[in-house]
Amino acid sequence: QVQVRQSGGGSVQAGGSLRLSCQASGHGYAPNSMGWFRQVPGKEREGVGVIYMGGGTTYYADSVKGRFTISQDYPKNTAYLQMDGLKPEDTAIYYCAVDNFAPATNWYRGDFGYWGQGTQVTVSS
Repeated sequence: QVQVRQSGGGSVQAGGSLRLSCQASGHGYAPNSMGWFRQVPGKEREGVGVIYMGGGTTYYADSVKGRFTISQDYPKNTAYLQMDGLKPEDTAIYYCAVDNFAPATNWYRGDFGYWGQGTQVTVSS
């Protein structure tokens, strides 16, 4: 059984920064890819970005490109989402997701096997 544990989040004023962490664990499990998503109640889930573990290749949604950075601690099966220049429209519940033993091929559409519990990020103007 793969577990995904998220931490971080909270409230910040516009222009501020927050960092989210995501760690995957499970017997014999090491993620190939870790993705970040967000969702506002009543709206569709939105892909934020993904990191392909080891090599560290990242992709981002246009809405966060240049402001958000995903990094990894490969030995710890951990990914981080550094959010800078936060805007009120970034307010959402943020979710981490990890693949089901194979790299996500369609990350933006949520091609992942296991999901974290979600964490609230609130940006005030």
